[in-house]
Amino acid sequence: MKDLEFMYVFNQGGTMSESSNYDAAPPVPPAYGIWQSTGPRQFVAQYVFYVTAAPKKLETITGGGGWEPAGFGVFKERIQLSPDGQTYTSTIDYSAFDSQGKPAEGSGQAQGSGRRMVF
Repeated sequence: MKDLEFMYVFNQGGTMSESSNYDAAPPVPPAYGIWQSTGPRQFVAQYVFYVTAAPKKLETITGGGGWEPAGFGVFKERIQLSPDGQTYTSTIDYSAFDSQGKPAEGSGQAQGSGRRMVF
């Protein structure tokens, strides 16, 4: 994927939700997960999302069917928050699984960065 972007909501108490600019390609729901502090300005977040498979025939969609479940993905992100709390860098581990929970193609690592949304 090129230009993948995430948007997070970290809730007090350790839960979170995530959405990306790829949530509609193919259609998948947002991810949900947990987070915790691991040290000064350091956090780890783990979140899961479901993967869908395209119908094999257009008639499946026009007949009331849709995109069937095809597995899930798990992201584990280690986050380092900047001293001013406005930006961060991270290391992301992604694990892909098929609909039976067995490892699937597509797992890997990436570097991330982000900024806090402000007015």
